[in-house]
This record gives sequence, structure tokens and C-alpha cells, in this order.
Amino acid sequence: MVVVLREKIGNLFRRQGPPETQHPFWAMVQKEAMDHINSWRFMILLGLMLLITVASLSTAISSLQGAIAEDTATSFVFLKLFTATDGSLPPFITFISLLGPIIGIALGFDAINSERSRGTLSRLLAQPIPRDYIINAKFVAALLIIAFMMMILGLLMVGSGILTTGIPPTPEEVWRVFFFLLISIVYIGVWLNLAIMFSIKFKQAATSALSGLAVWLFFSLFFTMIINIIVESTAPAQVTDINELISYQGFVQNLLRISPSQLFSEATTTLLVPTIRTLGPITMEQASYAIAGPLPLGQSLLLVWPQLICLVAAAFIIFGISYVLFMKQEVRSRS
Repeated sequence: MVVVLREKIGNLFRRQGPPETQHPFWAMVQKEAMDHINSWRFMILLGLMLLITVASLSTAISSLQGAIAEDTATSFVFLKLFTATDGSLPPFITFISLLGPIIGIALGFDAINSERSRGTLSRLLAQPIPRDYIINAKFVAALLIIAFMMMILGLLMVGSGILTTGIPPTPEEVWRVFFFLLISIVYIGVWLNLAIMFSIKFKQAATSALSGLAVWLFFSLFFTMIINIIVESTAPAQVTDINELISYQGFVQNLLRISPSQLFSEATTTLLVPTIRTLGPITMEQASYAIAGPLPLGQSLLLVWPQLICLVAAAFIIFGISYVLFMKQEVRSRS
């Protein structure tokens, strides 16, 4: 798979022309991408993701017998490869939510401070290229690696599912898987930008890596506990109006959506489980007018559009902070 990635990225940049005629920015992107692919760090991450794919596929297939037996025209059995589990291991979608941030942090925690510690940052800045090419190229190269990795793993999951179950996906299922992978790339990109920001802020790569992991652990373990404490302290003692209860539940849900993993979970679960019709509390009157059955793809995309926009906005905001920090940072040449 590493060879495939190397060939794909090489073919992508060959379209830009030979190295001496390439735009300086794309030459830098190619160099950074190849550095990632040839590193042991990338090998370990890719091996981890392959192990996750195999484990989640095996646990999903073992729980698909009942779904296949009850197959109907609207059951979307193939999508259950990404969400089903027999209880022994989490499904593929949960693995991506938990371990996707580690990929982003691992690819970005030493993006800038490693160049500074080696003394090559001042040499790069001495070249006749715009200063922002450096941070932009590092982000684009790492995001390109993430995109290729997720697409290959998604195709591996789809191909293995077809071979083991004998059930081909419908066109709508293919599009749902595609948008799931797209949202996964954006989600990992948020953590990549956070790691790059820490690599600019801190001089030591270990400090930036620990900072990124600390933020990941906070949102993965402690954020829900803090929300539970807030709920216990602010919950109304007695509710007489159903609208008041719905408003409070919406308030709690919006607090949970501060976490990128919550936004990712809501968006991807809605896409891969078409029977989900709403992401917030509704009244019995509202539910009674709903038509039974799965949502079409277009309606599911409209339902998760705010979550996707929030993830994209978070990525742009963090990258904007990183950009400003890098452009204002003083870089001294090492003697």
C-alpha cells in the first residue's frame, strides 16, 4: 500500500511538469508528502489503520447474518459494515472517531519545530519564495496523505465487504460511503491543524505532541464528564412545560457539539444509518407527522450540513491562527 501511495502521489505531481519547471509551492508539497510516506511514523500509522480495518470488518461481518436475513429494499445492509458490531470490538466509525485525531497529530506535531531544531527553517526562509509557502505546503502535503489513506482504507473496506458478503453496494450506499470518508478527512484535518499550531507555538516537538494528545484526551475522556456536571447543576428541578424540556435538551446537545468528535459522530452516523431522521429532541406531535422509512441521501446531507460546516470552520480558524503565528514568528539562523 505504501508503494501504491508513492506512485499515486508521484503521478499527481508529474502532471505539474518536471521538477525544474514545477511551481515552487507544489515542489515543496511533493517533497513534504514523500518525506511522510518514507518515514517510519507513516508506516506505523498505516499499519494501525489496516489493523483497525481488518478488525472492524471481521466484527461487522459476524453480526451481519441477521441483517442479511431481514434484507429489504431499504435496509442498506452494506452500510452496516461501517456501523455494525458484535460487541467484542467497536465498529469502523467508532475507530475513526477515536484514532483519527492521532493520525492528524502524528503528521503535524513536528511540522515547524523540527525544521527549526535542525536549522533548516532559516535556510528555507532565505530562499526567494513567499514565507507562507512553508506552512501551506506542510498542511497541504499532510492533508493529501490523509485523504489518500482514508480513500484507500475505504475502498479496502468496500472491496472486502463485497468479497465476504457477496452483496454489492447500491449507488446511494456508494455516495454515502464517499461522504463519510470526506467528513473523516475534514475531521482529521482539524486535529492536523491543531498539531501544526502547537508545532509553531512550542520549540520542542515533544511538547507540541503532548499538547495535541492532551487536547485529544480532554475531548475524549473529560469533556463528557464536565458536561454531566453542568447538567446536574443546571437541570430544572421540575419541568411542567414540554417546550422548556426540549429547549434544555437542545442546550445540552449544543454544549456537547463543542467537541469535534461529537460533530463527527452525529454527521457520520446520520449518513451511514439512513433511518436517523433527526439529531435533536422533538415532540410527539412532530414525530407523528414523520413518514416512516429511511431518509434520502439529499435529506441526510441537509441534516448533517451544520455539523460539516462547523468542522470546516474549526479547521479554518485553527489554521488561520497557525498562519498568523508563523508569519509573525521571528526565525534566527543557527550558528
